[in-house]
Amino acid sequence: MIIRKKTWTEGFEKILSGEKTFDARLANFECKSGDTLVLEEYDPVKKKYTGRKIEKKITFVLNTKKQKYWSQSDIKNVGLQIIAFK
Repeated sequence: MIIRKKTWTEGFEKILSGEKTFDARLANFECKSGDTLVLEEYDPVKKKYTGRKIEKKITFVLNTKKQKYWSQSDIKNVGLQIIAFK
């Protein structure tokens, strides 16, 4: 499946450079390993897309609502960190 998402310029640049190797999104859509994520750069100041796009293959998805490690109240109180590593 191909999934298209808006990405603000700052995050887009970090993904483009290779510095950012993850993405955090609301879980209001389905995706799985093997899907293609198309990130479309959006300028929030000009309120329009720039025309630049990046395609990435999804290799792992963590849906925090489906996790069993922490209680929902702990997540609500302190949040979660998404940690990328190589």
